[in-house]
Amino acid sequence: MIAADLLSAETLGIGWALYLPVLAWAIWRAPWLELFSDTRRQHLVFGTVLLLFLLWLVRRDFSSGLSYHFIGLTAVTLLLDWPLAVLGGLLAQLGLLALGKQDFVALGINGALLVLLPVLVTELCAKWVEHFQPRNLFVYIFCCGFFPAALAALLCALLGLGILWVDGIFPMPPWLEDFIGYLWLVMFPEAFINGTAVTALVVFCPEWLETFNRTRYLQAPWKDEDSR
Repeated sequence: MIAADLLSAETLGIGWALYLPVLAWAIWRAPWLELFSDTRRQHLVFGTVLLLFLLWLVRRDFSSGLSYHFIGLTAVTLLLDWPLAVLGGLLAQLGLLALGKQDFVALGINGALLVLLPVLVTELCAKWVEHFQPRNLFVYIFCCGFFPAALAALLCALLGLGILWVDGIFPMPPWLEDFIGYLWLVMFPEAFINGTAVTALVVFCPEWLETFNRTRYLQAPWKDEDSR
């Protein structure tokens, strides 16, 4: 997460220009009728947003104005689907804003980096897996859970660094050439947290996952005797 003091006015404006239209689209596409009529779905959404907010509170704030925390939106996207995942990320951001953990003017650019980008990566990976319709359960777990989380963490770190570099307000550290080595320390825990959450949901509560095809992945193994 990036403080507003480290960003130019143009970057802050671009962040809002990217974030607000997607928020409006998510509000339009969200399944409000199903959500209001299904108490179980409401509890699932509110519980997921609360866990996401608590996860974002486990963070390291640096004196420079940068903050680091796990993202967790890969599992949230697979659980709620992308419209509610985007809105859930917004609610978690508003919770941080209420606690003074985020600047309002930087909410747009941070939302684009830490909400829209992970949701987009996860959604694209899930659609790619769905296109090939694999029957192997581990393909879903690794290609929709572990891999998108690691890729989203990598892209967020690189794009965030690129934004700071272009703005030129934040002084780059002298050890920047060693930055690639630290990326593994960001990618692996993010992949582990999201992948473990997706694995647990697949095993214990597969009906909670909006993007999980239970008929395909959990059907009984096909045998030659069945065709006789």
